[in-house]
Amino acid sequence: MTKKKLAVIGKDVSKSTSPQIHNFIASRLNLAVEYDKISIPESEFEGKIDALIAAYDGVNVTIPYKLAVIPHLKNIEGDAKIFGAVNTVNCTTLTGDNTDGLGFMLMLKNNGVDACGKKVLLLGAGGAGRSVAKKLLDAGAQVSVYDKNTENAKSLEQEFKGVHALDGIADEPYYLIINATGVGMHKTEGVSPVGEKLLSLCEVAVDLIYVPEKSEFLRLAERQNKKIVNGKAMLFYQAYYADCIFFGLTPDEAQAKKLFTEFNEVVK
Repeated sequence: MTKKKLAVIGKDVSKSTSPQIHNFIASRLNLAVEYDKISIPESEFEGKIDALIAAYDGVNVTIPYKLAVIPHLKNIEGDAKIFGAVNTVNCTTLTGDNTDGLGFMLMLKNNGVDACGKKVLLLGAGGAGRSVAKKLLDAGAQVSVYDKNTENAKSLEQEFKGVHALDGIADEPYYLIINATGVGMHKTEGVSPVGEKLLSLCEVAVDLIYVPEKSEFLRLAERQNKKIVNGKAMLFYQAYYADCIFFGLTPDEAQAKKLFTEFNEVVK
């Protein structure tokens, strides 16, 4: 099989685990890849992105370029059409897709979390929050969203019928609370976007953050004996779905779950 040249592109991907994940998936599926990390300052993105796309077979796009890459593509397919954000680019066809929502829902499924017909509180209405909100709506959940920028939440409410934008967060019961903000990582490590009182009223807490492995948000929920899930599986599964796009493979949920289990054993 011809080796594919792949890369992750973002503002700062120096600590990205994408190469490790994609190389692992490729090794298990007998795929040949060369995977790079490319950090681009925002001031240089427009001047560099076309040449980078031309130099690769496929790229994974991360913060903050999931919207900015779209004008440089010819086609937008799959969930990218709905979310208005691209995380996977087939460079040979200049086609953008988005595998975040698929990765998120498979993470929930494999952790025994079923939000159908249940109240969900989504914290954060950015790129990740948008994909999560739409997938949860499609799965029959009752989705309320809070963002410190209320306009973001209102925009999401208008775009996806069924989402309820909140002006503030009251301590009331939810089946599932999801942190789709950046609170809890980098400079805010050790901080939770909500308090322990609210978390005591939920059944499941999901944090899309995967470093640290147990954020303050999850630590507080665990202290209340709640089921907790961090975003590592979502990261892995969205990479798996992206590789299926790059290599023209049919995704298999059982295969993805098996690969993630094996990956966790390897990286321990």
